[in-house]
Amino acid sequence: MTSQGRVSPWQLLGTASLPLLWLLLLLLLPPSLAHQRTVSHSIKIEGDITLGGLFPVHSKGPAGVTCGEIKKEKGIHRLEAMLYALDQINSDPDLLPNITLGARILDTCSRDTYALEQSLQFVQALIQRDSSDVRCSNGEAPIIPKPEQVVGVIGASGSSVSIMVANVLRLFDIPQISYASTAPELSDSNRYNFFSRVVPPDSMQAQAMLDIVKAMGWNYVSTIASEGNYGESGVDAFMQISREAGGVCIAQSIRIPREPREGEFDKVIKRLMETSNARGVIIFANEDDIKRVLEAAKKANLTGHFLFVGSDSWGSKISPILNQEDVAEGAVTILPKRASIDGFDDYFMTRSLENNRRNIWFAEFWEEDFRCKLTRSGRKLDSAQRKCTGEERISRDSPYEQEGKVQFVIDAVYAMAHALHNMHLDLCPGAPGVCDKMDPVEGAMLLSYIRAVNFNGSASTAVMFNVVCVCVCVCVCVCVYVCVCVYR
Repeated sequence: MTSQGRVSPWQLLGTASLPLLWLLLLLLLPPSLAHQRTVSHSIKIEGDITLGGLFPVHSKGPAGVTCGEIKKEKGIHRLEAMLYALDQINSDPDLLPNITLGARILDTCSRDTYALEQSLQFVQALIQRDSSDVRCSNGEAPIIPKPEQVVGVIGASGSSVSIMVANVLRLFDIPQISYASTAPELSDSNRYNFFSRVVPPDSMQAQAMLDIVKAMGWNYVSTIASEGNYGESGVDAFMQISREAGGVCIAQSIRIPREPREGEFDKVIKRLMETSNARGVIIFANEDDIKRVLEAAKKANLTGHFLFVGSDSWGSKISPILNQEDVAEGAVTILPKRASIDGFDDYFMTRSLENNRRNIWFAEFWEEDFRCKLTRSGRKLDSAQRKCTGEERISRDSPYEQEGKVQFVIDAVYAMAHALHNMHLDLCPGAPGVCDKMDPVEGAMLLSYIRAVNFNGSASTAVMFNVVCVCVCVCVCVCVYVCVCVYR
C-alpha cells in the first residue's frame, strides 16, 4: 500500500479471505461495468469532506428478495440522526470552520452480503484501474469523473454487517465507527484495526442479564439467538458467564436461522415448551426475529407464560411488540446507558415531505408511519387505502418515541468530525479550508486522531475511545439512564 492509500486489487489477493474473492472480481471490472454493478439508491450530501453511512433502512426481504419492509426506528430514526448531526456540525462556527461535511448514505437492507456489495462505493476512489484501452466512438479517451473519496464510515448497525464491511474497509485504510455493533469479536484490534464503536460489547450485556436472572431468583432458563455474530456470540457470552458464576442451568439453547422457513417460529415455541418450567428466556435476536417469536407465543395461546430478558436489539423499540404488548408484558430489556436527545426530537418531529427531500426513503417512511398512501403517476389507489395529505405530523398524528441508539449515531458522527478538526489544525494551520496535506485524507492518520478524541457528546458526557468501563443498564419498557463511556 502506498502512502496515499492507493492499492491494486491484485495486491489484495494475498490477504483477502475467501468471502472477499467475489468482491475482488467486482473491483477488477472495467470502470463502466463496475459502476453499473454497484449503482444503488443512496443519499448524497455535498461537502468538502465526505463521510459514508450504513443503516438498515429496510429489513431483509423474503427468500429471493434482497430488501423487505422499511424499518421506521432502527432505520429511519438512526439515518436521520446522522443527517441531524451533519447539520449541527456544519452550522457550528467552531468545529471544522469553513469546511462542510458531506455524506454518502447507503441502505444495508439488514444483510451482510448486500452491505458488502454496497460498500464498494466507499472504496472506488482508492482503486487504480487501467482504462488506457477504453475509447469513445470517436476514438478519444473517455472523461471518467474521479469518484468521491469517503474518508470514514459511520456504521454499520448489525455486528455481522460491521464485520463483513470492516474486512473491506481495513484493506483501504478507511476508519469505521459503529453506533450499534456489539459483538465481542469486533474488539480484536488485530483483525479489525480500523474499526471503533461507541457502544459496549455483548460480554457486558451478558453479565447484566445474568445479574437480572439471579435477582429474579431463576436457576433454569432457555436462550434464543439469531444466527450470526450478534446473536450467537451474545448467547455464548451469557452461557460462559453463567457457567463460571454457577447456579444457573440452561434448559434449551435455540438458534433461529438467517432465512427462517415457514413455521420456524412455531417450532421455537414448541421446543421451549419441552421444558415448560423454564419460563425465563434470554433472547439475543434481531428485532424481526423477536417480533415473530412473540407472534408465535401468542398464536400458541402462551401469553403470559414466558418472561423474556431481551438484549439491546430489543431495548426500548416499539416495533417488536406493536399490537402484541400483552405477550411482552413483564419483559426486561437491556440498553447501553443513554439519554434522549431533545434537539433530535425537535428536528425529527418537524420533518415533512416538503422539507426532507434529501432522504430518498422518507416518503416510504411517511406511508408506513401514517398508514396512508401517496399518489404517484401511473398508480391508482385501492378504495380501501387512505390518501396521504402531506399535512400529517410526526408525534401529533402518529406515535413517536426516539429510538434507543440515536445518541450513539450522533456521537459517532461527532467523533469523526472532531478527529478531522484536530487533523486540520495540525496539517493545515490557518488554512480556511481543506489544504493539500488533507487532499486526500490519509486513513491511517485519521484513525490515530479518532482514537485520541475527547469531547462532550450529545448527552453532555465525555466521549473518548479505548476506555474500559461498564456502560449497560436495565430497562423495563423504557430506558432512562445517561451514557458515560465510549468503547473500542
